[in-house]
Amino acid sequence: MGHRSKILDCTIRDGGLVNNWDFSVEFVQDLYNGLSEAGVEYMEIGYKNSPKLLNASEPNPWRFLDDSFLKEIIPVKKFTKLSALVDIGRVDPNDILPREQSVLDMIRVACYIREVDKGLELVQMFHDLGYETTLNIMALSSVPEHQLIEAFEMVKNSPVDVVYIVDSFGSLDPMDIEYQVKKFASMIPNKQLGIHTHNNMQLAFANTISAMRNGVTFLDSSVYGMGRAAGNCHTELLLSYVKNSRYELKPVLGVIEKHMLEMRQKWEWGYIIPYMISGVLNEHPRVAMAYRDSSDRDRFVDFYDKVTTPEATIAQAQK
Repeated sequence: MGHRSKILDCTIRDGGLVNNWDFSVEFVQDLYNGLSEAGVEYMEIGYKNSPKLLNASEPNPWRFLDDSFLKEIIPVKKFTKLSALVDIGRVDPNDILPREQSVLDMIRVACYIREVDKGLELVQMFHDLGYETTLNIMALSSVPEHQLIEAFEMVKNSPVDVVYIVDSFGSLDPMDIEYQVKKFASMIPNKQLGIHTHNNMQLAFANTISAMRNGVTFLDSSVYGMGRAAGNCHTELLLSYVKNSRYELKPVLGVIEKHMLEMRQKWEWGYIIPYMISGVLNEHPRVAMAYRDSSDRDRFVDFYDKVTTPEATIAQAQK
């Protein structure tokens, strides 16, 4: 299966978890044009979740993508295809147009292992509407083997194009990734695989390379690493590393220079000690994120004590 690898940039979707999707239209257009010039195959332009199912009060165009809005933003499709992510139970099937009427090419479904059946129902629906599809299985680092085996029986028989290994907590290393990839490949030999990494332990890029070397074809990344908490594998690193004559680094450097240095001053993401600690402990980064939002943000020892001693966490809860 000598598939060439493809880069899927999720700066807007995963980066939106950093700044509540406060991206200007100009930034999103510049990013799309830059990624197209750079030869990046896909750009995830946000979530296609439905505002009413999330009781959303204020409009949030990248979190609740609307097809007519997308047509205004990207009036002319260039090289890069567009994808959107949906979460189970957060998407209204009536909000999804057939692919030929939409700017989107691919819809990705994020789910935990226990919801794979529901995830595959959505995949089937999007597939029938003409979209490329992926199933992104989250929090893999804590899934028992027997659950994987059951889930993969269903996956094997579904029309899903790509199945993603997601290192949600940034807690895996290149050997773990190799192990997961080989396991996935043996259980679902008929599917392409994808990788989505987080940089809690400075391993997002190394883990992505490890996946690629072991036959994974879809590589998630974000420009300047902008993604939730510790962020993702950097798009600019992949562009310069993957041997593909079409890739051009300069257009993406232009986007970073024009927009992202300033954004990084305003919003925080990337390798930061509390995120490192949550990665080392194989924990969801939400506790670390809340800590970074408090006045104790730089009290690393205190944070470490809080998350590693059971007494401390109970005492905190009772205060």
